[in-house]
Amino acid sequence: MEKQTGILIIVGACLLVLFMVTVKQKTELFLNFCLRAVMGGIAIYGINLALEGFGIPCAVGINLLSLLTSGTFGFSGVSLLYAVAAFAFL
Repeated sequence: MEKQTGILIIVGACLLVLFMVTVKQKTELFLNFCLRAVMGGIAIYGINLALEGFGIPCAVGINLLSLLTSGTFGFSGVSLLYAVAAFAFL
């Protein structure tokens, strides 16, 4: 009986460690996504201001879709949004 209890404790400890590693990775991914989305929103706002100052009517709106795009792809997602807006401008 002692041997089975010891094995169960070891297996439980291993499962706990695996659970903690998985939660940490998912938390890190979620925080990374949120940081990229916020920084993307700030970048879109700044680029819109700069383009308006130069008199270029090519602006990207800050909405859920643009934040999801910048959160998923980062700065390349912001570039993609402006490429689509510039293509629509032509």
